[in-house]
Parts: sequence; C-alpha cells; structure tokens
Amino acid sequence: MQLAFNLPKIHREETKKMVEKILEDYRMYLLMDPEDNEPKVTVAFKLVPSGPSNQFHSSTEDAAVRKIDQEMKRKSHINKVLDAVNRLAYQERSIIINRYLQNEEVFDYEVYNDLGYSERKYYRIKARAFYKLAFILRIEVYEEGGEAS
Repeated sequence: MQLAFNLPKIHREETKKMVEKILEDYRMYLLMDPEDNEPKVTVAFKLVPSGPSNQFHSSTEDAAVRKIDQEMKRKSHINKVLDAVNRLAYQERSIIINRYLQNEEVFDYEVYNDLGYSERKYYRIKARAFYKLAFILRIEVYEEGGEAS
C-alpha cells in the first residue's frame, strides 16, 4: 500500500515577489540611517498640569528606545538574509550576492556576463535560488491560500 501526500502547490510568482522584497529590504536596511528618531529639542508646553504618576517620560528616552528597537530589527533582518544566502549552493549564492546584496544596484545581464553564465543558465539558477530562499526564510506562498509558517 502506498501513501499519497497532497502537498500544496507553490504560487511561484507571489513567492518570487516575497523573496525580492526581502532582498530589497536587506539593501535598504544597509543604507538606513533613521533621523526621524532623534529626540525633540524644544519643550512641549501644556496648560493642563500633569497628574502625579510614578513614571518618568522623556522624548530622549523614547527616541533612544525606538532607535535601539529599529537597529535590532534591522540587524536581525540582515543576519537572517545572510544566513539564508550562505546556505545556498555556490552558483546560487554568487548570483544572489552579485545581483541583490551589493551596494550598487546592477541588472541581471551584467551579473550573468560577469559570472560567465549564459542567460538561460543564469535565470534557471536564479529561480532555483529564489525557491530555496523562500523555504529557508519560510516566506513561500501557496496557491491554496496563505503563506506557510
């Protein structure tokens, strides 16, 4: 007797978009320097006296906490992407690094020419790398509804 498994079908286009978004976020996080979290210099005046509480509240503290939280989120995302890319095979890893993880934005044709791949081979390896990254990062999208978790 043979067991039959009905594995859900992967929605390739949506999965590809999710991986591209993660890789673009990586590039943006590398460039990010949040200035909007700086503390306010001017004092806010109130006509209503504040009620007694045992909490100390400061815009400088709030800014510092927000900045640390953003920095932790940014570093976590960068490390998660780097760990996932490092799990790929050499050819897959070289394509992803050269195309998405460099500071300069390059086009696909520049990458496959630099790596010495034919266009067809490049896109085949890139598609396989995206598929693997989606599973490693757990962001694959299924056709039957929703993402896997």
